[in-house]
Amino acid sequence: MAIAAGDHAPGFELKNQHGQSVQLSGLLEREPVMVVFLPLAFSANCTSEIEVLQHERQRFIDAGLTVVVMSVDSTATLRAWADAGSYDFSFLSDFWPHGGVARSFGVLREDRGFAERASFLIDRSGIVRCVIEAPLDGIREFSQYEDAISLMEIAEWS
Repeated sequence: MAIAAGDHAPGFELKNQHGQSVQLSGLLEREPVMVVFLPLAFSANCTSEIEVLQHERQRFIDAGLTVVVMSVDSTATLRAWADAGSYDFSFLSDFWPHGGVARSFGVLREDRGFAERASFLIDRSGIVRCVIEAPLDGIREFSQYEDAISLMEIAEWS
């Protein structure tokens, strides 16, 4: 079962597509974070979702929200995907231990070896404030992110 709004987000430290270490705690020192779990790099629905997020990237920046994208793919695969699409997000590799962070968030599909399509808005104190989910064969609509951003902008916890 996925963690829910009001739960404390599990901490993590993973490598991004450039091999740099990224810690949730370090990100939260600056601003709230949207963790976007994607099943697999280069898949059609995942690419569609990233393209929308890239197109709307300025909205996240204006709101003071860091977005990180996470999948079980290797750093090399995530680098190729980010470079191919000219995506400006930090892509975090949950490759080893395989799906460990996805498992801690409760979104690892153990039967398939990749994460559910889920996003978590985490405030600076580490509390999950909003969860956005879609079926594996679906996509999260940007309007759901817009609702989360609006919630963050009017809340005292941003």
